[in-house]
Amino acid sequence: IVEKDRFQTLGDLRKQWTESGVETSRATVYRRVQEMGYRCRIPQVKPLLNQKQQKRLTWATEKQHWTVAQWSKREMPKCLKSSVKYPQSVMVWGAMSAAVNAASYQEILEHFMLPSAEKLYGDEDFIFQHDLAPAHSAKTTGKWFTDHGITVLNWPANSPDLNPIENLWDIVKRKLRDARPNTLDELMAAIDASWASITPQQCHRLIASMPRRTEAVISAKGFPTKY
Repeated sequence: IVEKDRFQTLGDLRKQWTESGVETSRATVYRRVQEMGYRCRIPQVKPLLNQKQQKRLTWATEKQHWTVAQWSKREMPKCLKSSVKYPQSVMVWGAMSAAVNAASYQEILEHFMLPSAEKLYGDEDFIFQHDLAPAHSAKTTGKWFTDHGITVLNWPANSPDLNPIENLWDIVKRKLRDARPNTLDELMAAIDASWASITPQQCHRLIASMPRRTEAVISAKGFPTKY
């Protein structure tokens, strides 16, 4: 029964056994499952890929020999947009998500990304990375990058495991759990403090993980990885 469907819970197994005439407790089901060599685990939730895994595999193969130095020139800007509602919350723009259209996204790029890139890279070339959200993939957004002479990294769909900034968002969220802000101002301040506490060393380690991530995608033949 377990081999046919690995996503069944102990309650599901107990129900099937009961229907077949075997009365038992959930604890007994658990012990029997353990004795058979199985372990109960909560499955990781990964994006549904279908045919997209082939594009991920192609992408990873193309980037397989990129060096850490090449990955370190990928720009991931950050900015905050307030959203007043109850409970107090803000929407964070970046590789995570934000309710922006193409026009407002381009304004953010103009007013936040360009100054950030100039400060980080000066006159040096860099590669900008974002996902395939509608505002990012709009024709007008593509034209904005072309007009500004900025190279955009091609990006496979449904691939948060390839984006190390997701790990930074996770760090921020974990720190916010301890902060427990009560007002919008406190929440904004807590987010700023959490982001500021991320060290350059943490960023460097995440960038250095990119070669391993591409190798993991290749090993998984394009399917989701552990990242």
